[in-house]
Amino acid sequence: MERLTNRTRRLPSLRLTAAITLSAWLAGCAVTSDEPPGGEHARAVPEQYAAWFASGLEADIDSSDWNRVNRAQEFIDEGRYNEAIDYLQPLVNRDVPPAYYEMAKLYDQGLGIEENPAEAARLYGLAIERPSSVRGHASLNLARLYLEGRGVERNDVLAYHLLWQAKEADLERTAEVLLADLLAEGSEGVEADPELARELYEQAASQGQQQALQALAEAHAPGGWLEEDPAQAMDYAQRHAEVLQQQASAGDVNAMLQLASLYSADGLLGDQPSQRIHWLQQAAQAGDLDALARAGRDMIEVGEYRQGIELLADAARQGHVDAMTYLGQALLEPESGQPQPVQAERWLREAINAGSIDAQVVLGRALVEGQGGLNDLPRGMGLLEQAAEHDHPLALAQLGSLYLDDERIAGQPYIAVDYLERGHELGHPWATQQLGAAYLKGRGVPQDPVRGEELLRQAAGHGQSGAMRLLGEAYLDEGNPNFQPSRGEELLRQAAQAGDTTAMTQLGEAYLEGPLQEDPTQGVALLTQAAQQGDAYAMVVLGRAYRNGSGVERDLNEANRWLTLAQQAGHESADDALTYVQRDLGAQGNIEALVAAAEDGHPGAMADLGRAFLDGEGVQRDQQQAEYWLDRAHQAGHAGAAASLGRMYVERGDSERGIDYLEAAVARGHAGARSDLGEAYLTGNHVELDTERGIELLTAAAESGATHAAFVLGEAYQHGNGVEQDAEQAERWYRQASDAGADYARAALGLALIRGEGAIDQDVEQGHELLLDAAEQGHPGAQASLGREYLRGENIEADPERGADYLYQAASQGHGSARLALAEAYLSSRGLEQANQQQALLWLDDVFESEGQLAIETLRQLLTDEEAIAAASEVEVDE
Repeated sequence: MERLTNRTRRLPSLRLTAAITLSAWLAGCAVTSDEPPGGEHARAVPEQYAAWFASGLEADIDSSDWNRVNRAQEFIDEGRYNEAIDYLQPLVNRDVPPAYYEMAKLYDQGLGIEENPAEAARLYGLAIERPSSVRGHASLNLARLYLEGRGVERNDVLAYHLLWQAKEADLERTAEVLLADLLAEGSEGVEADPELARELYEQAASQGQQQALQALAEAHAPGGWLEEDPAQAMDYAQRHAEVLQQQASAGDVNAMLQLASLYSADGLLGDQPSQRIHWLQQAAQAGDLDALARAGRDMIEVGEYRQGIELLADAARQGHVDAMTYLGQALLEPESGQPQPVQAERWLREAINAGSIDAQVVLGRALVEGQGGLNDLPRGMGLLEQAAEHDHPLALAQLGSLYLDDERIAGQPYIAVDYLERGHELGHPWATQQLGAAYLKGRGVPQDPVRGEELLRQAAGHGQSGAMRLLGEAYLDEGNPNFQPSRGEELLRQAAQAGDTTAMTQLGEAYLEGPLQEDPTQGVALLTQAAQQGDAYAMVVLGRAYRNGSGVERDLNEANRWLTLAQQAGHESADDALTYVQRDLGAQGNIEALVAAAEDGHPGAMADLGRAFLDGEGVQRDQQQAEYWLDRAHQAGHAGAAASLGRMYVERGDSERGIDYLEAAVARGHAGARSDLGEAYLTGNHVELDTERGIELLTAAAESGATHAAFVLGEAYQHGNGVEQDAEQAERWYRQASDAGADYARAALGLALIRGEGAIDQDVEQGHELLLDAAEQGHPGAQASLGREYLRGENIEADPERGADYLYQAASQGHGSARLALAEAYLSSRGLEQANQQQALLWLDDVFESEGQLAIETLRQLLTDEEAIAAASEVEVDE
């Protein structure tokens, strides 16, 4: 509080070039039409307030009056307010300006009497109606009331003129700062003058006024109203901190709290948790409970959980309601260790009983979301409803979310929208985001994409990156009438750049799988980034990409790694995708992966594992295990497993059981089973002959791409097996099987054409070409047939050497009739025509094993003998 004495007043000094001197304005004893100082920035002073700024003789205050004023100040300093008023009241009655001023301060601050800013303003006005040493101080205090609208209607014009008057009094207080505040950006009735504001701030800063240092630091920081200058901003901020530190060292708790704010995330000196917590603890030790609660909360946020809990508990025990709320929330969400739901609810209940709406919301949300072991949906919603009655924005947003979500309660979109509208009006960005999504999709409100986009943009502007993502997602929905892929791409990219991993995943997936133009490299990069940040669905999409080779080289091991991580993260679609990858790994020989997929219940993997045990591929042959896994796959509806079981039982001689399995496989659409069953019915093998059903099944199988079925049909129509011979049908089916890569079908068609036997007319040239092609592809039947044709020379020109060569190639692959033809040709050439076939083949095996290339040369020479040729050509070749 200013101590006023009867002293010589210093002459005012204005060092600002843009100002007009107060002395010129106040020349004379009454107000004239001259403009007041700085008048070019504001309207003139209204006539009814002219006396406040009038010049004239200073009020006559004698020494005894000053003594009474000073004595009153001493009583005020000692807290003896009634005695101070007793000293001041007679002076007030005699219109002594310092007495008005001192009484005004008592009403202004509520010292000894009830706070009454209106009365304070009246008394300040009386104090400045006559010039005195208190005029500048009273003008400054009255200007504050007009700036704040306390006790009087806010009036920036009056405040502006009062501040100039206070400034001219050279008080070394805050007049320059408040005046600069008005001029920095202007206000109603006051024109902005940033340059003059800067000069005023700098003048106050030179006197070490921390408000001016803070204002200049903010003005030069990014987004400030002066030219951005990080170095200057930091210099002013550090000087500001130095002043605050001096005040804090003297025990000023407010200075300690301001220092803590300087070191916050958006503070002028940047986020420095250790410094922030230090000053909060200093303020707490000085008795500030708010600081104690804030220190506890900040410690938890930086990972010092135990110490933070201790500080919050200390503040909570002392009755700090917000500390109780923070403590309850922290006990529900520990970074390590187990939640403490009982203790958490106890503190939240205490805060609720003390009137905390925030605590109602924290506990209500925990109960509806099953947080920290709490789970009571009706009770949680009741708490949220109570908070919503007090217009708590988060409670409204949470209730809106619950009523839009059909999973927890029956969805009621219209009720949800009502809550969200209220939350949006109160400025909660999550409520705004959800409301935007509702308008976008037409849930609870008529669909309005324009309104939806506007709301989502508002939410995004308040840090809700999910709002941009929702909007981008909507534009990428091909079912949306407002489908705009380029716009969706832009919005998702903005959300991704803001750190929204779901947006990264959606954008990456769109680049890989549509609807955006394919960009595999960028898609995989985004998915990898999101997956590395823990997005489980990104892991799934990435796993699928590596499995299918979409945008990356196919890598089942990498697919397995990402899908395993997604499974560990609990993503619901990871299990099925991982099983498919494990099956693929099993197909590549990774039997452990195949077993894992089978044990997970994948029908295809069970069937593959059963066949592996049946054939001894990758595992030891085990008939029992084969039947077990094939039967499990069959029970799961796997057609191939039923077909494998059918063939297995047929080959084992259990035809009835085998045919039942084949019938089951056919019913499930298995083309191979149709082929097997059709051939059985056509030939009467293992089942009663039924050529009509056989042809029907074989035709269906062949039309669905079964190569062997097409070959069997070709044979049937060529030779009249159960059907009339039909050259067109025979050639059609032979060629279908041949075109599908079946060399044996090409060989059969070639032989049919070269000999002209059966339904197909002879065409030696085409037949020779087909046999040559099949033989060159290594088909032993084609080689044996071609060898015999070269030996006989009936359909093509004889060439014993080539004939022997083809027969040898076929015999080398184990072709029975080719081996027999060679043996009998050799024995005949040696005069041993009577040797039986068994002796001949045993001899030939020994020749191939021991003689190798020498044998073929010998046989070529021997087969030039006419008798040998005749013997070899008489052997029927089994194609």
